[in-house]
Amino acid sequence: MGKTYERIDGRLRTFIEKQPLFFTATAPLSGDGTVNLSPKGVQGSFAVLDEHTVAYLDFAGSNAETIAHLRENGRITLMWCAFQGSPNIVRVHGRGEPVFRDDPRFGELLARFPDVDPSPHGLRAIVVVTAELVRDSCGFAVPHMSYDGDRDLHAQRFAREDDASLSEYFAKKDHIATSLDGLPGLPLPLPPARPK
Repeated sequence: MGKTYERIDGRLRTFIEKQPLFFTATAPLSGDGTVNLSPKGVQGSFAVLDEHTVAYLDFAGSNAETIAHLRENGRITLMWCAFQGSPNIVRVHGRGEPVFRDDPRFGELLARFPDVDPSPHGLRAIVVVTAELVRDSCGFAVPHMSYDGDRDLHAQRFAREDDASLSEYFAKKDHIATSLDGLPGLPLPLPPARPK
């Protein structure tokens, strides 16, 4: 049923680019550390950069577990499920890196997401993932569910923030600068965006 692929192309690429929702999973190296699983789904915030590399926009939130885990060890798995149409699950296992706003690569990467205005969302970083293992499986047990549209609550909430107020918001949260397990998370104050 499951199959391993050497690259992200053709049917696989079409499938993952059509999904309105995907999940990220990361964990610290510590055996008793906190495993993190996060849903991602802002329309247009995911991109296939090439046959072995994908990226997604990391927006403001209540913690920074994924960033902390990637900074410590780079391990990440992304997963897409078919909630409509033929059953399917695709996983990309790989190495991830958060590219922060002051990184020279940030502007070029951001240009790969032309359909997203990052300013109302409190963009923190772009996560770039290099695939080491790409697999699919049947997804026979995944339920049918309908996609009715994106929620606009996140964009509304963070549209009020500029860089300074966003940094203040993050500084008040317990698990932004450090993870639940005490690993370095998001650099604060928030790095300024590099001029274009």
